[in-house]
Amino acid sequence: MTEPELFQRAVATLRSVRTRPELELTEVRPPQRLAPWSFALTAEVTGPADELSTGRLVLLHDPDGVEAWSGVFRLVAYVRVELDAELAADPLLPEVGWSWLVEALEESGAAFVALGGTVTQTSSARFGDIAGPARTDDLELRASWTARTADLAAHGAAFYDLMATAVGLPPVGVSTLR
Repeated sequence: MTEPELFQRAVATLRSVRTRPELELTEVRPPQRLAPWSFALTAEVTGPADELSTGRLVLLHDPDGVEAWSGVFRLVAYVRVELDAELAADPLLPEVGWSWLVEALEESGAAFVALGGTVTQTSSARFGDIAGPARTDDLELRASWTARTADLAAHGAAFYDLMATAVGLPPVGVSTLR
């Protein structure tokens, strides 16, 4: 079965987004049962203090539309970032993490509806012979939203900005003082 032209255009606009040099993207096999057509990529970026952020962006397309989506294109994002212990102790961290996504979408000019998701903080302690640091803290953001058009460049740019913000990279063109 041939991919619909509208889906092909949407994927092309996602692929066309220029990313920061710090961001590594890889196209991966998308989920097969969530929609008739799908596309996925993973992203990874390391911040100035060596925090690692990993993510995945999935595009779902149903030419017939899905009532719960309020449209034909649904974007699903997952971002996980390592945190230092001080930041992880901030009680407002989930709200801040969510604001990173909302601001990225708004600043990119992405036209969207039906935004929803979760932000989860996790802390893990290692004991015994398990390799790695004694304690790790992470933030996970899972979100989905419906794109109003097939031009998804702004949505891709917002996802990449979210990844960069999560690890503390300054905006493009701004240098950090050491």
